[in-house]
Amino acid sequence: MSETREWQSQAPVTREALAADLRRIGLRSGDVVLVHSSLSRLGNVQGGAEAAVDALLDAVAPGGTVLFPTLTGSERDGPDCPPVVEVLSTPCVRWVGRIPEAARRRTAAVRSLHPTHSTAAIGPAAERYSAGHEQTATPCDDRSPYVRLIQESGWILLLGCDHESNTSLHCLEELAGVPYHLQAGWTDGVVVDRHGRRAIVRNRLHLWRWHRLFSRVDEPLEAAAAQVRGQVGLAEARLTRADRFAQTLLPILRADPLYLLHPDVRQEYLAEAVRSGA
Repeated sequence: MSETREWQSQAPVTREALAADLRRIGLRSGDVVLVHSSLSRLGNVQGGAEAAVDALLDAVAPGGTVLFPTLTGSERDGPDCPPVVEVLSTPCVRWVGRIPEAARRRTAAVRSLHPTHSTAAIGPAAERYSAGHEQTATPCDDRSPYVRLIQESGWILLLGCDHESNTSLHCLEELAGVPYHLQAGWTDGVVVDRHGRRAIVRNRLHLWRWHRLFSRVDEPLEAAAAQVRGQVGLAEARLTRADRFAQTLLPILRADPLYLLHPDVRQEYLAEAVRSGA
C-alpha cells in the first residue's frame, strides 16, 4: 500500500485536532511563528491545505501571526538570468509545498517583496514582518523577515519536515558570513507588488552549488534545550524560539564556517578554495 493510500485509509485529521496539537507543543495566543511544512505527513487532513492554514492561525489566535516561506528561487537565478516575481500570482509550491501556497493565495496574506526568498504572513504583524525585504542586500539579511523573527523572539516550526527544509539556517549562514553561500556578483531581480508596481531588488543571491547537512543542528539545539519535538496530526514537529536558535548555532558557525557543509563536499570545497587562493 502506498504512503498516500495508507493515510487516506485512516481517520481524518481535523482542523481542531491540529490546532490542539500545536498548542500542546508550545504555541500560544499572540505568538509569531514561521512554518515549514509537509501536508502529506500530517495525515488525512479534513479540508486539506486550507484547513492546515486555519489550524495554524487558530493556534496563535487571538493576536498571533503566521509566516509561510513562499520561495521562488532556482539554480538559474543570477546576473545573466535575473528572477522576476509577481507577489499575487507567482506560485511557491515547487519548493515549499501546498500549505504555504494555500496561505499565499489568501486575501489576508501579505507577501514580502523579494525575488527569491519571500514570505507570506497572515495576522496583525503581517505588514510589519513583510516590510523592507526589498531593501536587503542578501535574501535573509537583517532587513528580512527571518532576522526580524530572531530579533523579536518568534518561533520556527518544522511541521512534518526537518531542518533540511529550514530557510532560517540560510539566514544564519548570512549572519555568520560563511564563505560558500552567496554568488560573487549582484543580480537585479524584479518584484511586482500587489498594486502592479515593479521594484528592482539588487541582491547577492544564493549560490546553489554546495550541498548542506542541515539536519546536524538537531544535536546542538537539543543539547541546549532550544528545541522541542512533538506530534501534530500524524507528523513529527520541531519547535524552537528563533532567538534561542540563533544564540545556539551562530557561535558554532562562527567558530567553524563550514559546519553546515555536507561532509562529502567539505573537502572538495577546501581543495577548490586552496586552488583559487580564497
